Amino acid sequence: MFASLLAFLASPAFTLFANPASWAELIGAVLGVAMVLCNIRQIHWGWPLAFASSVLYCGVFAGSQLYGEAALQVFFAAAALWGWAQWLGGRGGLGGDGLALQAQQLSHRSALVYSAASLLLWGVLGVFLYNFTSTDVPWLDGFITALSIVATVLLGRKYIENWLVWMLVNAVSVGLFAYKGLWLTCGLYGLFLLMALLGWQAWRKQMRSGPVHLLPVKHSTQA
Repeated sequence: MFASLLAFLASPAFTLFANPASWAELIGAVLGVAMVLCNIRQIHWGWPLAFASSVLYCGVFAGSQLYGEAALQVFFAAAALWGWAQWLGGRGGLGGDGLALQAQQLSHRSALVYSAASLLLWGVLGVFLYNFTSTDVPWLDGFITALSIVATVLLGRKYIENWLVWMLVNAVSVGLFAYKGLWLTCGLYGLFLLMALLGWQAWRKQMRSGPVHLLPVKHSTQA
């Protein structure tokens, strides 16, 4: 049963520009769009969608020798569980104070820290991919991987700058996936680029409108 499912996901759904797009790539793309739409509207269901999409894309990227991207999907799947807990539980995650996380802005100091972390992570990943994998794009792969990790952390804590980082990630990804012949994914990341801009605008609007609180949980009592 499981082997049949894997075979189906790996089989071509259609061909685009002489390159087959698998069912895993197609389903992962649809889930990815739904995920970003949820993130824009700050709906917590985007996180389980992210988990499912990441599992599918891990296989897609590994098959294209994008090992940094494949490993990134493993991180995304784990981060989706963490992010879901953050958004469900409010400040402090599950078991927190019940006050919903608010879209917020990084301080100048925090922005510098995240920028430095991005550069350091890019360097480490680039060197690793260059020396220990067969990828022909170690630095581009490492760049996208490093910034995606940082953007995911920012998204989990609802820092609005996550959308700026995603814009950069998506723009570079379009070129990389075009080079690899992943045309469906290339188009998907072009859409992600536009959606990141919309996310930035939507969160800025929400930040101006004031805080949003989680509804209190009502406990039933027996007479």
